[in-house]
Amino acid sequence: MVAPLRLATRGSALARWQAEHVASRLGRSGVETTLVFVETTGDLRRDVPLSQLGGQGVFVKEVEAAVLEGRADAAVHSAKDLQSTTAPGLVLAAVPERGDPREWVALPRHPDPDE
Repeated sequence: MVAPLRLATRGSALARWQAEHVASRLGRSGVETTLVFVETTGDLRRDVPLSQLGGQGVFVKEVEAAVLEGRADAAVHSAKDLQSTTAPGLVLAAVPERGDPREWVALPRHPDPDE
């Protein structure tokens, strides 16, 4: 009997969705998974601006540590939070198919001062 693949992720709604999506895709291939939820510095210190916590990586370090320490077998994370270099001992192994990347913003119309 093979143990489930342990996927480390943050507990935010987006992170949970992403990890569950990856777990579902793996499940279609017959790979059983379980999620390992990790609290990060960015999650715990919402009272401090991210720049003061060290900027990029504050939502990633603890998730990576879960894999490096053997508490998880792999991690699922938003690429937007990853640093430009991968931590020693880890690799970026897969990127799921991306949905529509277009976004839009709706803003109230302000009168033109020249009108």
